[in-house]
Amino acid sequence: MADDKKPEENAEKVETPAEPKAEAPKAEAKTETITDLADLGDIAGDTPDADAKAIAQNPAAPLREQELDEHGRAYATGRRKDAVARVWIKPGKGAITVNGKDQETYFARPTLRLIINQPFAITERAGQYDVVATVRGGGLSGQAGAVKHGISQALTRYEPELRATVKAAGFLTRDSRVVERKKYGRAKARRSFQFSKR
Repeated sequence: MADDKKPEENAEKVETPAEPKAEAPKAEAKTETITDLADLGDIAGDTPDADAKAIAQNPAAPLREQELDEHGRAYATGRRKDAVARVWIKPGKGAITVNGKDQETYFARPTLRLIINQPFAITERAGQYDVVATVRGGGLSGQAGAVKHGISQALTRYEPELRATVKAAGFLTRDSRVVERKKYGRAKARRSFQFSKR
């Protein structure tokens, strides 16, 4: 008799997992597959047209305001390596003055002048602004990068709507790469002293 009870218990155990399998398709039937954004809007109770109307009624305000000094100029500070540039821009004919000299005189290499004019090129404002900059520290390459950084910052303060374009190009970010310091026991930052020639 004890043997007869055991198979019945086993039979009950086998039957119980079969019941959830029958319920599983019911749960799957309740879920709906969404293949289009319009379906999603219908489920949520909104339509794409309603969203478009809401955006049209509330136009996005500019994130920042125009920042000008008493002379109608936008000011910004640019930095690169050890160089620091103070930059003022105002509408004009495109003259760029660095430390009291024309850019062709101060930055004789064409590549450095190209670096300085990059913010105006990507925003299609070439020849529309006069730039006055004073730069200290570093070499010519670092100073050109500092002026470019300053022009980019000042341009976004004069025309805040250009910020997205200039930021996407990476011109608002200060380039943090600097010369690695020299370590003791080394000839330079990483170079070892000469071991032995012979």
